Order: sequence, then C-alpha cells, then structure tokens
Amino acid sequence: MQKVKKFITDSVDEMKNKVSWPKYRDLQNSSILVLVASLIFALMIGLFDLAFENALEWFYAEF
Repeated sequence: MQKVKKFITDSVDEMKNKVSWPKYRDLQNSSILVLVASLIFALMIGLFDLAFENALEWFYAEF
C-alpha cells in the first residue's frame, strides 16, 4: 500500500512542478487550429466521397 501512496504523491508532484503547461491563450489557439483543420479535412473527405459516388453511379449506369 505504501508503494501506491508514494506513486500517487510522486505523480501529483510531477504534474505540479515538472510538467510545463501551456498558457491558456496558447491552448485556445491550438484548439481553434485543430477545429479548423478537422473541418477542412472533413469537407475534403466529403467531397471526395461525393465525387467517387457520382463516378461509380455513372460507371454502373453505363454497363
């Protein structure tokens, strides 16, 4: 049980004193960047899916 307690106290100490946390503004900027990039990729994948669907429908209609 002592090992578990030491592990928890060491983990809390490391999270408080040794981890470099980003500033709130940097975190906001990164989150917005991830959101915008995700939306762009989702739109691109949606457009590719629509194009392939239309191409396959045309192809199957021809044969």
